[in-house]
This record gives sequence, C-alpha cells and structure tokens, in this order.
Amino acid sequence: MTKKRNAAVIRRVNLVCSAAALIACSSTLSAQVDPWAPPATYYNAATGTGATLKSQLYNIMKTGHIQRTYGDFRFSAAIHDRDPSNASRILCVYNRLSVPSTWDSGATWNREHIWPQSRQPGSASNSSTGNIGDPHALRPSDPSTNSSRSNDPYGFATTTGNARSLGGSTFFPGDTDKGDIARQLFYSDTRWGPDLGISLTNSAPSGNQMAYLSALIAWNYLDPPNEFERRRNHTIYSSNYNPSYYTNNRNAFIDHPEYVWSIYVDQQNDSQLFFAPGPDDPAGGSLRGYSVVTIVGPTTVLSQTVELNKTGFDGTYYSVTATGNATASPTGRFNVFPMSSGATESRNISVGLTLPANQPGSYQGLVTIDNLDVTVGGPFGHGGTDDDDVVSMLAQVLDHANGSFDAGADVNSIDVDLGSIDAGDGDLTIDIPVHNLVDAPGFTAKLDIEFGSGLGDTDALLIDSMLALSNISAGSSGNVQATLSDAATGSFDATYTLRTFDQRTAENWQEGAVLTIHLTGAVNTASTVGDMNCDGVVNFGDIGPFSLAMADATAYGSAYPACDINRGDLNGDTLVDGRDLAGFVGELLQP
Repeated sequence: MTKKRNAAVIRRVNLVCSAAALIACSSTLSAQVDPWAPPATYYNAATGTGATLKSQLYNIMKTGHIQRTYGDFRFSAAIHDRDPSNASRILCVYNRLSVPSTWDSGATWNREHIWPQSRQPGSASNSSTGNIGDPHALRPSDPSTNSSRSNDPYGFATTTGNARSLGGSTFFPGDTDKGDIARQLFYSDTRWGPDLGISLTNSAPSGNQMAYLSALIAWNYLDPPNEFERRRNHTIYSSNYNPSYYTNNRNAFIDHPEYVWSIYVDQQNDSQLFFAPGPDDPAGGSLRGYSVVTIVGPTTVLSQTVELNKTGFDGTYYSVTATGNATASPTGRFNVFPMSSGATESRNISVGLTLPANQPGSYQGLVTIDNLDVTVGGPFGHGGTDDDDVVSMLAQVLDHANGSFDAGADVNSIDVDLGSIDAGDGDLTIDIPVHNLVDAPGFTAKLDIEFGSGLGDTDALLIDSMLALSNISAGSSGNVQATLSDAATGSFDATYTLRTFDQRTAENWQEGAVLTIHLTGAVNTASTVGDMNCDGVVNFGDIGPFSLAMADATAYGSAYPACDINRGDLNGDTLVDGRDLAGFVGELLQP
C-alpha cells in the first residue's frame, strides 16, 4: 500500500542527502531479502483506508483464490504447520505441542476452526469449502484443548499466560498464539464476511459473530507475526512450497498487520516515532548521522545504538530498513509499539556499517525507520503522516601511510653526507624530504613522523629529538632537518631512526616502517691568517695591528696579548715583515 505523504517528506529526503553530505542518495531503498514476503505487486490495489481498504483487501484475497476443502487440511497441515525443528511433526495451536503430522482420524490432532463452525453458516464435512475449509482459518489442535475451547469467543485484552478458559464462556489462546488468532479472525471477517455474513463484535457474540474485537486489536500489537506465522501464510499461498493444496491467496493481516488500526479502530492513529531526544521537523522525522575515517582491516566500524521513541496512545508497526553497507538489528516491517498509556516508550536499535576486508574506499549506508500506520486523519506528523527517521553513516577507509625517502619508490634508509665546514663558521642545516607514497589514489592515509633514536656522534650531527611531523598527505612530503654543528672539529658519523604512523585522527591507525638516516660530516680547524686583532674576521681593522707586528713584535704582543703574532706570517717563512704584505692585502680583498 502506498502511504500518503506530504511536502515534509521531500524536505526530509533533502535533509538526509545534504545535511551530512554523508550519503549518495538513491531513489529507491533496496528491499531486504525475505523468503515469506508477498509478490511485490500483490497489494498494489490496497491504496485506501477504513472501509475502502477493507473492500480492497477483500478483492485482493478473493481474486484467484483456490478454495480448499476441510478434508484437504488433513494432509496440507503437514506442510504449512510443520514443526521447524522436525519435518515429520506439526505444531498445534494454543500450546504449540509438537505431534506427528500423519492424519489418524483425529486421535492425535484434529482440526480447529478459529471461527467456530457453529458461528458461521454451513457444517463441516471433508468436502466443505469456504471459511470452514480455508486453511487460513483453520489450525491443528490437540483434541482435549479443542474440546476445552468449544465455540467460545476470545478475550480479554490484558490477559496473559498460557491458553485457558477464562469463565464466562471466554477462551484465552495463550501469549504465543494470541496475535496469530487475531489475524486469522481479521482474515475471515474481511475475506468471508461479505460472502457469509460473518462479523466481529466487541460484545458477547450471537449468530454468526465472533468476539471480542478489542482484545483482538490489542493482541495484534502485542504479538506481532513471527517466523512460524509468516512461513505458514506463505506456504498456504505458494504453489512452490505447497503444490497440491496451495490457495493462491494470502492473509493480508499477516503481511500488513498495520492495516488493522485503519480498518477496525479509526483514521486518527496518534503514534509518532523519532530518535531521542526529539523530532527534527514538525512532521515527526529525525535524522542522525555518524561518520568515521578508518584504516583498512577486517573490521566493522560505526557500531552505534540509537534510541527510537514513540509517543501517543495508539499501537503502530514500524519497519527498519538497512541499505548500502549499513546493518541494523532488528530489521524488517514487523517491529511494533503496542497501545499504551500515552507515555513515551522506547526501543534500542543497533546500527552499523560493514566494511570489506582490506579494501580502501568510501562506504556508506542508511537505516530508515518508517511508521507503517496508514491513517491520515490524525494530528499532522502522526500515524500515516509521521516522517521517516533516518540514520546515515559514512566511512572513509584509507590504505596505510607509507613513508619513503624517494618520491617514486619505497626507500626506508638513506645516507646523507653534509660535507665539511670550518669551526666557527656557523652550523650547516639541510632538509631531508620524506615522502608519503600513494598506494590507493584518493584513499591513502596521511603520514605522521616522530623522532625515534640516535646513535653515534649525535652532538655534532643532529636531528631534533622533538621532531613531530603530522598529516603529510599522500603524494606530498615533509622535511626532516639535519644539522652539522661547528662547535667541535673532526669527522663525524651518526645514525638516526624515525618512527612513522598512519594519521592519528583515523580509527585503527597503526605504526609503519622505521626510517633510517645515516649522517656524515666534518668540521675543520678555522684559519686565523690575517686576523691580527683577533676579532674573528679579516678586514681593514687588521691593518694597524699588522703594521705594528711588522715594526715591533714586543709592542704588538703588549697591545694584543691574546693574539699570536704568527697570524701575520702570510708567506710562511716564520717572519712577519714586508714580504708578508702582499699576502695580507690578498686576505683583505678576498670575498
């Protein structure tokens, strides 16, 4: 059935698509695989509400209906009422007693009319058809329970426990079967009521009536269709599962238990569903979004629990649909909030995002909660006008970062010779690029680098122990600075290791390969030739001291006691005299 929607629904879809930029929206949500689901078009004609909907279901369930006899049930029960745990046995109604399926003339099990044969036209014989022979209206029963039930109506709404007679000619079918019984009676009333004049009532039944309607409505929401009931419905219908006795029609109230409110109560269901803490729009819809950046691995991430709330007095069914890579528990369309006092009720829904093992890429999914009620006469944003509630999830799955000293190949160690400098000339610093290789274009983690350890002449050849480079994009590089200090003379050798990591902003990041840098360099003794005033440079300030050294060595030693007069011996003949003048001028003019 197509639920009536309004403009708020369009706003909700736009919000889901754009608000988180998390999901590439699709026009249709893929259906969950369900072996007991009706054909996709079976209920296409069920478009109305109330009496109109009931009439539409009558036509749907009547069209193509192959009536089976009361006698056929002796043999078809072995197929549609089969014990899931033992294919040679069947389950009895009211107590789910497992008994051999072979018909033995009613000694082990007999045929229970959920709508008693005494409360409908005709009498039961093996050739009887109509509601009397319809397997949707029959159940196998152990004889003593069948006799105890007699032709009593069912009640009452708040009764719980095992099947039993309640006194006052009322029978309780038990918690396991009360919803099943209700939906069988809704079927009989809808499919056969117009033909046979049978009807449901909320008073003590008379004639061809069955009761109590208020209990049946409550039980429909307290005991939703389970696997056994849904399999039974499909097997009765299906020629594949039940080639000799299939009916080619279905119980609409098992496939769509949400139709009950509109047909049997009113058109003003007041239920509203939303994620805590509250709705995001006036039509009741709510959106929750989760995203993560993670590193490849065999993991499922984004596991979350969302709280689904329901307000309103009226019961409602809701579907949980997971699409894309999303998962949810529970799923399907048979989730339910029963009628309540009007206080807010809640259910927890587990959602997740499944990621393929070791495959970088972008993965997304939606979990959609749909209030399935079809009534549209109640408050806006309730019942059939209640907007969907959506959880959107996105995971960016990245391949590991890969640090390398080469932009085009995986190189984890490098030798770097810093050459030589003179003592006192200042430190020499160079940049050593470390590249983050692209392993998965568009989905490679950023690279983080930290100092590891250093061995050797680490006072002369330095890499900062506080080194920390972060978020180096794939295809880019970061620079590690290496320094040769001029503080001491000699030849030096040091080896440093660097630790590499996937970006620490990603889930499941790991440490990568260790990078090794081998450094060499030398510091020479500084030349003092020509520096006659010992200020560390050779310039025109040295002319006076040089002249004094040539004229009077003693006077030079007194004026510059910290300086060696041999600084003026530029020709190397152990004397400071006029023959050194040309060399001194050359030192001055040297750039």
